[in-house]
This record gives sequence, structure tokens and C-alpha cells, in this order.
Amino acid sequence: VKQEGLRFVEQELQNITVSDLHGKEGQFHYNISQVKVTDLQLAFSDLHFQPQQHLVFNVNNASISLRFRRQLLYWFFYDVGSINASADGVHIHTVLQLAKDKAGRLKISNITCNASITRMQAGFSGTLRTVYEFLSTFIVTGMRFLLSQQICPSLEHASLVLLNSVLDTVPVKNYVDEHIGIDYSLLRDPAVSTDTLDLDFKGMFFPRARENQELENHAVEPVIKETERMVYVAFSEYFFDSAMHAYFQAGVLAIELQGEKVPKDLEVLLRATFFGTIFMLSPTVDAPLRLVLQVSAPPRCTIKPSGTSVSVSAFLNISLIPPGRPAVQLSSMAMETKLSAKVFLQGKALRVQLDLRRY
Repeated sequence: VKQEGLRFVEQELQNITVSDLHGKEGQFHYNISQVKVTDLQLAFSDLHFQPQQHLVFNVNNASISLRFRRQLLYWFFYDVGSINASADGVHIHTVLQLAKDKAGRLKISNITCNASITRMQAGFSGTLRTVYEFLSTFIVTGMRFLLSQQICPSLEHASLVLLNSVLDTVPVKNYVDEHIGIDYSLLRDPAVSTDTLDLDFKGMFFPRARENQELENHAVEPVIKETERMVYVAFSEYFFDSAMHAYFQAGVLAIELQGEKVPKDLEVLLRATFFGTIFMLSPTVDAPLRLVLQVSAPPRCTIKPSGTSVSVSAFLNISLIPPGRPAVQLSSMAMETKLSAKVFLQGKALRVQLDLRRY
């Protein structure tokens, strides 16, 4: 963040616009125009948090090299050329106030800026060098004032207008797959302490057919107590519950196995279990089996220090499918189970692995 902030400041200061400087001292008429920044040295910078919603960025003892056009009229003598100058001991203190907009995007709601230049030097050459050195006090003092007055307006415009316009393009909703999407808009303004910047995202999944649907959140908010690492991410039960609720409403929490798709060992077990019923159905005794497992309610996630589990309620229908004849139901049962869950990162994707052997 510090490096990106420094790069942003450099980019804005390089494009700074300084008004023309003109004046008169006795018979000398001078005009300074076309001021351009040729080099920046921002060696000493600091970024830190400031409660309650502030991000503080300081640049100390920086230097700015300038080049501008000079014009001098003294009686009948007229001189035109360029001057190289340097502003040293540049100090910039910027405080950004962070907030969320109506759509839940991060934005900069206010900026406070102070800038000062300790000293400024200009190098003069040419036939009228002595004249310019005589006027250097007026020129250098004026240029230092104009430059210091333009630093903060430039950064304020860049932050409140340019940077916010970029933040306005950041989406707060996105599609995960063909069935569901996720809303990750900010719930409240960022909370800043001396050590941390906390962002509370909604983290709610929704079925794509009902994008504006809201799921009430009853989960306990996660608490992060450690600060040793650069980034911490915490998920509440609501994050996983909304995902399973969205998939349930999308109608994809069902599986059907028929014929050769039924594992052989399971088929043998089922035929042995329902042998009496199947035997009485001759000549359909050799008909293929069909298993339909349908989740009957949105699964619920429970997160505890001992581990994560998912509670599932489902119906299991077992049938015979005689060719050219109606299906014959062998059994229909309601199931309730609690599966152990493991959450892990695979590349950039968050994965959840359910263990069917533990419940």
C-alpha cells in the first residue's frame, strides 16, 4: 500500500500545474511560465493508520526539480530562455478519511493536506545572468509559494475525483458459476486502529434467479485478535450458510444414480437388503437400480473451536427402472446427518471438503 501510495503521489506531482509568475522591479519586467516537473525524489515516506477512519501518508525531505521559461525586459533589452530550479525540503502530510458509499464500495470521503517547501534554488546563465541573480529573490520566493500552493489541490483532486472514480468501477457483486453469485459489498465504514484496517464485507451468496434476495444474518461475527501477519481473513457461519441456501434454491443439491452409475458394491448391498421385495417383482428382478438423493432443506454450518460441521436433511428414494415400464419404488427414507467439513485454500480458490465418514 505504501509503494502504491508513493507511486500515486509521484504521478500526480509530475503533472502538477503552476501558474505563471510575472512582475516588475524598477525597470525590470519579468515573466516565468511553462513550469514543468522534470524529476522527483521522494526518498522518505511513511504510511500509518490513525483511528477512527484515517489513513495517513507522509512524505518528508523530498526534492522536486523544475524547468520553466523565462522572459526579461529591461529598457530595450529582451531576453528569453529557460531556467532549471529545485525545491528541497518538501514536506507533505496527507490524511485520507475512508468510508463506504451507498453501494457498499470503499471511497475517500475527505482529505486533509498540508505541504511546505523549506528552500528553493534556481540556476541562471546567459548574458543577463547578473540581472537574474538580482531578481532571484523575487522569482524564487514567488515560485516556492506557487508550487507549495499547488501540491495539496493536486492531491485532493486526484484523491476525491480521480481515485474515487476508479473505486466506483469496482464491482460489489459477482457471479460464482451458472447457479449462484456473491455480494461482497461493505456493511459499514472501515474501522481503523493504530495497527489495523478492518473491512466488514457482506459475504452473502444468492441464486442468480433471485439476485435481490436477502438472507437474514444470525451468525456471530468473527473476531480477529492477531496482528502479526499482513492480512487476515475471517468467515462467519453466514458466509457458508448463504452459499448452501443459494445452491438449495437453485435446485442443484440433488444427485441421481442409475444403472451403471450405481457403484457395484452398493448395488449388491441394496439388492440383498431388498431381496424379498425384488424377488416378488419378477420379471423385473434384473431391472437397473435408480438412487435419487434430494436435499430437503438448506444445509446449516456450525463453526466451533473443535471443528466445522454441516447439518444436512435429505430424502433418499430407491427404485427399480424396468425398460419400457413405470419405475417401481423400493424404499423412500428421510435422512439427517452431520458431516465434518474442512475449509482450505487451493491456489486462489476457497475449497470446502465434506467427510461422509464422520458424523
